[in-house]
Amino acid sequence: MTPERLVRIKEILDRRQPDLTVLTDQVHKPRNLSAIIRSCDAFGLSSMHAVWPKEGYRAFRKTAGGSFNWVTTHTHPTMTAAVESLKSRGHKLYAAQLSDRAVDYREVDFTVPCAVIMGNEVEGVSPAAADEADEHIVIPMMGMVESLNVSSACAIILAEAQRQRKAAGMYDQRRLPDDEYLHLLFCWCQPTVKRYCDDRNLPYPPFDPETGDLIDGVGWMEAVRKLRHPHLVEES
Repeated sequence: MTPERLVRIKEILDRRQPDLTVLTDQVHKPRNLSAIIRSCDAFGLSSMHAVWPKEGYRAFRKTAGGSFNWVTTHTHPTMTAAVESLKSRGHKLYAAQLSDRAVDYREVDFTVPCAVIMGNEVEGVSPAAADEADEHIVIPMMGMVESLNVSSACAIILAEAQRQRKAAGMYDQRRLPDDEYLHLLFCWCQPTVKRYCDDRNLPYPPFDPETGDLIDGVGWMEAVRKLRHPHLVEES
């Protein structure tokens, strides 16, 4: 971990918006899913939520590649469960949905805790989620086409959310809670160790947030070896 890399990681984490998120409603095209999560990273979202299509989480993860390193993805079995989870944390729900009550996406307040619901490519936002949404929002169309690609629409909406939040000074100081900040700092500084621990269901080792380095990494690896292979320790 170079000092320059650590500075950049901390700068990005300092701008993350823990109370702005996206909820995808069975968006099924891998390229769209990948583009959405890349937009979440670009506009400073720390996480997104998803109800996966039938193909499931694994197919999406493979396509999205490195985007998963920077945006935490929370999965839900149903849209009802996703909506209940977000509402329980005080999020307003803005569904990208053409309806009689839809308003221009620039008219809603993105500075409050909120989630943007993006529907799938064929059916849009599910009726249940549309009913639960606080607002329906649309991007005014000036051409012959009636709608935008779901990932393009998501990026446009998040750009407006960023504009509002930047004007309100919400990117000027760290907003992540300390525990989440330290967790992400470890994961970003030590991705190889993170994967090793996740694959083996091990707790993360102590690390120094000032340097991004493990505290006694050699000692930790020796302790892990003794824990996972006690017979080898006895033989030696």
